[in-house]
Amino acid sequence: MENEIQVPINSDQDIVAARQKGRSLATALGFSSGDATLIATAISELARNIITYAKSGEIRLTVINGSARQGIQLVAHDQGPGIPDVQQALRDGFSTSGSLGLGLPGVMRLVDEFEIVSEENRGTTVTAKKWKP
Repeated sequence: MENEIQVPINSDQDIVAARQKGRSLATALGFSSGDATLIATAISELARNIITYAKSGEIRLTVINGSARQGIQLVAHDQGPGIPDVQQALRDGFSTSGSLGLGLPGVMRLVDEFEIVSEENRGTTVTAKKWKP
């Protein structure tokens, strides 16, 4: 099994491909179907943000091993405009695109660990980890 999968994100079709690869990887690692769906949903949200705000970027899926557990790390990276106020972007219901605003706060709830680094005009990197119970 491949330990890192890179999916370029440039279109809606890429969102679907990234989602499918994430679900397949989760299933191969023995995640429950429910957790595989949560991982796929987090990938969808992160990839959708890339298309909406940066137009292009990439999602990297990596198998990670903790002391006594295994998981998947999702890294969404773009070189878009960045997020002016990360704390505000992490609040439920906040949206600059007119969407429901479930994106980043939703992803935070779907995963076990979440980190975001964003610089204006330099891009955004979101790192999320989901551990197998």
